[in-house]
Amino acid sequence: MLDANLKQQLDAYLQNIVTPIELLVSSDDSPKAKEIEELAGEIASLNDKISNTTGDNRRTPSLAIAKAGEAPRVHFAGVPMGHEFTSLVLALLQAGGHPSKADAELQEQIRNLPGKYDFETYISLSCQNCPDVVQALNLMATLNPNITHTMIDGALFQQEVDERQIMAVPSVYMNGEHFGQGRMTLEEIVNKLDTGAAEKKAAALNEKEPYEVLVVGGGPAGASAAIYAARKGIRTGVVAERFGGQVMDTVGIENFISVPYTEGPKLVASLEQHVKEYEVDVITEQAATKLKKGELLEVELASGATLKSRSVILATGARWREMNVPGEQEYRGKGVAYCPHCDGPLFKGKSVAVIGGGNSGIEAAIDLAGIVKDVTVLEFADTLRADDVLVKKAESLPNITIIKQAMTTEVLGDDNKVVGLKYKDRNTDETHVLDVAGIFVQIGLIPNSEWLKDSLELSERGEIVIDSHGATSMPGVFAAGDVTTTPYKQIVISMGSGATAALGAFDYMIRN
Repeated sequence: MLDANLKQQLDAYLQNIVTPIELLVSSDDSPKAKEIEELAGEIASLNDKISNTTGDNRRTPSLAIAKAGEAPRVHFAGVPMGHEFTSLVLALLQAGGHPSKADAELQEQIRNLPGKYDFETYISLSCQNCPDVVQALNLMATLNPNITHTMIDGALFQQEVDERQIMAVPSVYMNGEHFGQGRMTLEEIVNKLDTGAAEKKAAALNEKEPYEVLVVGGGPAGASAAIYAARKGIRTGVVAERFGGQVMDTVGIENFISVPYTEGPKLVASLEQHVKEYEVDVITEQAATKLKKGELLEVELASGATLKSRSVILATGARWREMNVPGEQEYRGKGVAYCPHCDGPLFKGKSVAVIGGGNSGIEAAIDLAGIVKDVTVLEFADTLRADDVLVKKAESLPNITIIKQAMTTEVLGDDNKVVGLKYKDRNTDETHVLDVAGIFVQIGLIPNSEWLKDSLELSERGEIVIDSHGATSMPGVFAAGDVTTTPYKQIVISMGSGATAALGAFDYMIRN
């Protein structure tokens, strides 16, 4: 299961185990069960504090991890490889007594949670969003004896996926009831269980001293701005709904200069580590709702808190553009999806559609073609906007069909899930019905700037208008990245504009 290099790396990590742990394998006669047995055997062979025994989990094949002599609370139903291998390694370390890097106060909050919670998370091994949720719930189960968590590979336990009509991952169930869907941070999950936490956090934020630079947004632009500001030795804060922004949803990155290939979550982890090397106050799980100019600039948050600063850098990024047709919202997460890498495996052997013929749309079609029965790409224009190399690849695959001048008009469903879509041929005005189980929307981005429409000058597209220094129409307020009028929405360009905005803000404060 593990090559020599991976074994060597794992062996080094496992040296951090301080208390004995057990691996409990619940097996059957399937090939995947053989893989789990082999994986457990190889792990146990690397450290004498790890023993390997037989489990009795109702889901087979599965692997459970527990402190020796204790009932297991962390389970992997499926082979935790791919993106979930890191989740497995962390679970081993935490069960073995190696401390988590999570905030100490948050860990104590988890230990004190009242009640009993049995969590189940349906994932796909190709989902880059899933490990964050799996790792958060695994840690909670490790810290609190009243919490259990099971990661379930949706592609392996297809019957469960069909019975629960799961069409997007990660999907989390608590005590048998749906708890949440999509990326969730540890703090977000805990706050959802501890209902008084939000009010306490808001009160604490209101007590914070004013910043000299407050960055709103935690993507590449925000991270770059925070680093450049902090290096000037001034009080710097970052407030964001989540650190990493949309890059967390990006799989392969091949055009980040000096790094031939990386993945979104890996880049975000590096960004966060770099930011935390400086005295930057990072605040997450907070959405900005209003910007006001007073004696100081004020950023109001959805939690009710207000942060103050001498200058503000807006780096709130952009989100996936929606089709805005009947049925899209009703069937979001029930067949309407925006991440082919995450949700594609749930449509194995089924027909799907991709909306959009740009790079993201054609890349999605190519990726999906290896999983699903067939893919139909619907492009509004009369030509595809994707790079020629991608178009040629898509056209060479027998199970990809491309329809141009097609305008999607409605998502069709049976009250539970997507069963098709309607589209209009823009040449003939004829309406057609396409029978599909999934619809992957890939039609570009929309800036996260609605909350600023009464405060700053915005372009017709809703982008924040900035000058060459990143300055906006409000004195002391700067902006960077995909939310601005800066052309070409690319990671490397966002980082550069974040640096520009930070230097512009510093220059503004020197002169004022």
